[in-house]
Amino acid sequence: MSKRKAPQESLNEGITDFLIELANYERNVNRAIHKYNAYRKAASVIAKYPEKIKNGTEAKKLDGVGAKIAEKIDEFLTTGKLRKIEKIRNDDTSSSITFLTRVTGIGPAAARKFFEDGVKTLDDLKKIEHKLNHHQQIGLKYFEDFEKRIPRAEMEKMEALILAELETLDPEYIGTICGSYRRGAASSGDIDILLTHPDFTSESEKQPKLLHAVVEHLESAGFITETLSKGDTKFMGVCQLAPGEEEEEEEHFHRRIDIRLIPKDQYYCGVLYFTGSDIFNKNMRTHALEKGFTLNEYTIRPLGVTGMAGEPLPVDSEKDIFDYIQWKYREPKERSE
Repeated sequence: MSKRKAPQESLNEGITDFLIELANYERNVNRAIHKYNAYRKAASVIAKYPEKIKNGTEAKKLDGVGAKIAEKIDEFLTTGKLRKIEKIRNDDTSSSITFLTRVTGIGPAAARKFFEDGVKTLDDLKKIEHKLNHHQQIGLKYFEDFEKRIPRAEMEKMEALILAELETLDPEYIGTICGSYRRGAASSGDIDILLTHPDFTSESEKQPKLLHAVVEHLESAGFITETLSKGDTKFMGVCQLAPGEEEEEEEHFHRRIDIRLIPKDQYYCGVLYFTGSDIFNKNMRTHALEKGFTLNEYTIRPLGVTGMAGEPLPVDSEKDIFDYIQWKYREPKERSE
C-alpha cells in the first residue's frame, strides 16, 4: 500500500494537514502506532466535518477528537501554527527519518539505521546505492515518479488495460482494483489489485502459476516494467502506461503496483478489507462482533456461545457479508470514514 495519503480537501485543511503530519511522525520516528491511529482517525473525522471548526471545544464533540487534540486545534487556530510541528521540523533526526521512509522499500527501522550512518538525503542515498537492497534501489530510481499522485483518469486507463489483459489470458480470472480508487478518490498513491481464479481455493494447493502467468502477461504487454518481489500470492512491482496515439505529448510516470492472489472463497472478504477505509473496516468488525460474528480479511465466521469461531460462512459477494451482520450495504464510495 502507498505511503502517500490523499490530500485532504475540506474546510479544515490546515487542521487535517497538521494531524496527518503528527500521525506520520508518531509512526515513523516514535514507532507509536496507537498515536498514529488516533491522529489519523481525528483527521478523517475532521476532513468530513461540513463546517469550519472555530475552536477545540467544537472539535471535541466529534468522535475521535480528545482533549489533547482539541488543545492543539486551539493553538493552531489562535496562532496559525503548532509548536510541536515546528519542533519536529527543526529536529534533524525526525525530519530525516520521515523523509527517508518516503522511499519505497525503506521502513522506519531502516530509515533510523541509515540516519545513524549519516544518510539523511536523496543524494546521500545515491552515494551508497550499492549498499541498498533491490527494492530500495528501485525506490530511489523512481523516487520522483512514486511521489506523484496518480490522477483518476490514469487509474481508469490502467484498470481497463489490466481487466482486458486478464480477459485475454483467461476469462475466469476476476480482478478488482481496491484502495481509495474503488472508494471514488480523485487520485491514488499506487495500484492495488486483488486477483482470484476458480482453480484456487483455501482448500486447494498453492497456485503460484496463476499469479505468475498474469505478471508475465502484463510484462510482455509492456505494462509491468520492474519487479520488486514475486511470491506465490503477492507481486510487488512497477508499471507504466504507454502513451496512446492521441496523446504522444503526455508523459506517463512509473507507478507502484501490487497484485495479490486470493483464494476464490476468501475473495470478497479480501475485496472488502482492501477497499477500506481502515476506519470503516474497524467499525464494520466491531458491528460484526456485536452481532456474533468475527470478520477479517479472509473470512466471516459465527461465534458460538463459548466465543469460539465456527467454520467460515460462504461468501459470493461483498453484500453477503453485510447481510450476515445485518448492516445496510454501503457502496465503496460511501466507505471513506
